[in-house]
Amino acid sequence: MMPLTLANIGEENIIKRIGGRGETKRHLENLGFTAGGNVTVVSSMGGNVIVSVKGARIAISREMAQKIMI
Repeated sequence: MMPLTLANIGEENIIKRIGGRGETKRHLENLGFTAGGNVTVVSSMGGNVIVSVKGARIAISREMAQKIMI
């Protein structure tokens, strides 16, 4: 298991776990990041990432991406 920040660009990964406290975890799940779901890193700049999840592109900060384990 590794954080989303270490994923290769263009490689599809399966989300294994969402970390963080209750509110942060719920926010990520509302964006579509759920355990067992697929996520692909589209772009990465300075640790911040743009990902494709459930057919949508979402930009998340490095801090948030580190809470998503693949």
